Amino acid sequence: MAGSSKKAIYGAIIANTLIAIAKFVASFFTGSSSMLSEGIHSLVDTGNGVLLLFGIKRSKLPADQEHPFGYGKEIYFWSFVVAILIFALGGGIALYEGIHHILHPKPLENLIWNYAVLGVAIVIEGNALRIAMREFNLSRGDKPFMQAVRDSKDTSTVAIVVEDSAAVLGLAIALICVFLGQVTGIPYFDGIGSTLIGLLLISVSWFFAIECKGLLIGEGLLKTDLQKVSKILTSRDRVMTFNPPLSMFLGPNEVLLNMDIMFDDAMTTDEIEEEIDEIEKQITTAIPKINRIYIEADTIPKSEAPPRDIEIKD
Repeated sequence: MAGSSKKAIYGAIIANTLIAIAKFVASFFTGSSSMLSEGIHSLVDTGNGVLLLFGIKRSKLPADQEHPFGYGKEIYFWSFVVAILIFALGGGIALYEGIHHILHPKPLENLIWNYAVLGVAIVIEGNALRIAMREFNLSRGDKPFMQAVRDSKDTSTVAIVVEDSAAVLGLAIALICVFLGQVTGIPYFDGIGSTLIGLLLISVSWFFAIECKGLLIGEGLLKTDLQKVSKILTSRDRVMTFNPPLSMFLGPNEVLLNMDIMFDDAMTTDEIEEEIDEIEKQITTAIPKINRIYIEADTIPKSEAPPRDIEIKD
């Protein structure tokens, strides 16, 4: 999935670069803090896209002596950096600009610039969001949007979806506040708009950082996937018992799975090896993203075997 997300990232980089230029030009002619905040937001998003591409490239490096499991988690690290940048540069500067213009309001000028740029930006950003959602929906299935975002382990695609969604919402906030400032003549709406955009970006970055943190420190398979593994083990007649499977994501499509399995002590070594091969085959067929399986095998008399139905807890 990380590879397929490149299309969405390239689309986001191009869109954000063009929009950032237009927003800064409009901010210069109108003096709008909301537009300046939006320009900074787009500029940060452009840099974030470059960082995500770098993370994807690094994550594909082959395993070596220092990193025997490969570099798959690089994408999680750079996604976390993106979350911090959204918070510090995007949200922080927008919040500062908003508070500054609330304390020192001034009327906007040449509003046609604001309306023109915001209108064009909404169209371009909306198209970028459409591309990102199309890539995201390839693995989403029938899950609700927020659940799919939380369950996804492809942080590069999620980052673009979250960024583009926040961008469209931020543009809508800026447009509404510019319009309210024009029709009411109240100059505070411009600063209010920038403050709201800042709070939006801080909220988005916090949510995304939490998602990245879980994967960085060793998040495992979802409960539904662990139940599939347990079901496969339970269905094998020669598996007497097993401990709950342990798993960890090494990348968006790379999962390490460790299992401690007790086999019938009447089995020979060759029979145990054949059984292990069949178990691994069934697991990788059911869950293709599991590509590293380590099984610690032991034996136990069938008469001493406890119930095999292992409950997978949340």
